Amino acid sequence: MKNKTLFFLFSFLFLLETNAQCAMCRAVLESEEGQTAAEGINDGIVYLMAIPYILVGGIAYFIYKKYNTLKKQ
Repeated sequence: MKNKTLFFLFSFLFLLETNAQCAMCRAVLESEEGQTAAEGINDGIVYLMAIPYILVGGIAYFIYKKYNTLKKQ
């Protein structure tokens, strides 16, 4: 259980440092002087990418807990 918690923690922390721009967005945003727009686009893409994984993980967790409680009875 400790290994799973540690793995989840590291996975979440590495998710925060990803660059998630497509090639077209990167080319347009790199030509800009200030990189604030590029950082904002990057954060939005990572946010939109993370939400489905969190939802699916939560559903899988509840199914796992329900399965284990039924198995113990």
